[in-house]
Amino acid sequence: MSRITLYGRQGCHLCDDARSVVSKVTGELGLGFTETDVDTDPELRGEYGDRVPVLLIDGVEHGYGRIDPARLRRALTT
Repeated sequence: MSRITLYGRQGCHLCDDARSVVSKVTGELGLGFTETDVDTDPELRGEYGDRVPVLLIDGVEHGYGRIDPARLRRALTT
């Protein structure tokens, strides 16, 4: 399991924004992340519904909606 997971869906502008933030911050720190489209799995779609994007770090929800790059950077470096 990846340390950083971004749940989202196609056609979601907030998901596109979150992907950019997560990609930039993880790239700066030399980390990778996985991204999963919730619409490809009925269980994930049921769990997250319209509450995407959702970011998990080490399996724990870090945030959803707009992802703050400074907060994410702090979480990944402490």
